[in-house]
Amino acid sequence: MSTSDHPPSDLESVRERLSVVTQETRFALLQDILGHPSELPTLKELDYVNPSKSQTTIRQHLQQLVDAGIVEEVLLPEDRRQNDLPYKFYGISESGRQFLEEHKLHRAQDTLQEIYDHVEKTDDIKRYETAPRPER
Repeated sequence: MSTSDHPPSDLESVRERLSVVTQETRFALLQDILGHPSELPTLKELDYVNPSKSQTTIRQHLQQLVDAGIVEEVLLPEDRRQNDLPYKFYGISESGRQFLEEHKLHRAQDTLQEIYDHVEKTDDIKRYETAPRPER
């Protein structure tokens, strides 16, 4: 990309977003989101597939991805919520998907989903995985 393609402010914005998405933990979270069967995992599911990270750490990294516009929080409508089931999910935003594709950071989604399918899951995680999801 040449500097004439984007004004300096755009270039700085791209640099900042690249810095956010290429950090190891955040990049792993993006892959986990893309590998999830619905591409809308919950915090609990992301915590489960990242056992070396605390839920607080995962939440903080997700917030940075949300702030950068790469990930969005997607809420299940109140009339579809059920007791003891999640209602907040994390998905790649439309602009985030474009950004990842534009910068060749969108990995082979079929492979990521196949890997996710082979993760041994507890009954609780299976229950979360099959919980109702919002329409996107």
